[in-house]
Amino acid sequence: MGTEAHDGLFCELYWGTTLNEARSFGPEQARVLAAPDETVPLPLYGFALPEEPFLLAERTARGYRVFIPPTTRLERSRRGDAFRVVPDAELQRTEGRTFLEITREDRLRLSQGELALHISPSVAGKRPPSLGLKDVGWLAMVSVLFLSLPVGFLVAGPTPERMAASNARAIAQAREREQAERKRLGVDTPARPIPQDTQARPDAGVRTTLPANLGIH
Repeated sequence: MGTEAHDGLFCELYWGTTLNEARSFGPEQARVLAAPDETVPLPLYGFALPEEPFLLAERTARGYRVFIPPTTRLERSRRGDAFRVVPDAELQRTEGRTFLEITREDRLRLSQGELALHISPSVAGKRPPSLGLKDVGWLAMVSVLFLSLPVGFLVAGPTPERMAASNARAIAQAREREQAERKRLGVDTPARPIPQDTQARPDAGVRTTLPANLGIH
């Protein structure tokens, strides 16, 4: 299947693995001229071109035809496969120029030394489809749910009353654990009070036996 009328052209210039330039052309771009010059549609430095500017691509009824500069290695990738050299039998010629019709499934790579120009169809200039009523409804629902999350967090979050109740529960649980530990150690029985007369006379109730030959003076 050829490139559809609404397709544009996307070009990337690499030096090794480094991207140096990227240009996208809409379907209204009938001719893509290239040269080592910033004033042309595609500035192309480092390539040996037979003339400047060089007609790199031209729109046709089926899409674009890409013209191949001399001494350029041409490779093609289809449906995301690895790049493979395009046989001469698949190339076409007009007025002494070699070209290849590019399809929507194609990706071309034109190489000279360390430079590589990647060319592929694009949808530049194509208007994206508008949202339908169903899409708008879903978008509104998602927005409401997203905005309600912070409000729900504030409502369900901690308040001074909840914090006070939580602290009271923690204190009661700590007292219960302390009482259980005292009971396990046998120190949970309160001490008996000391009689008042014993407190007044520390030697009260203490009887001392003396030998018979000694008296008390």
